[in-house]
Amino acid sequence: MPITKSAIKAAQRNEKLRAKNVVIKTNLKNSIKTITKTKVKGDAIPADMVNVAYSKIDKALKAGLLKPNTAARRKAKIAKMAK
Repeated sequence: MPITKSAIKAAQRNEKLRAKNVVIKTNLKNSIKTITKTKVKGDAIPADMVNVAYSKIDKALKAGLLKPNTAARRKAKIAKMAK
């Protein structure tokens, strides 16, 4: 349990940031899962679904949840599935 005033504030800030990061990660995973499931079914992947996944990857990258190479690798994987 934090004792000093600054430690209490840091703990509160960490809670807020963690909640925000969990939402971003969950949205990212869900968008990639929907594309993968669509591909497994054999259906064509719509362009708007790819665009949504790209934006989720970019948001995660901007938030610092993904490293640049990981983001690029995931985008390439999605592009390959969309072809």
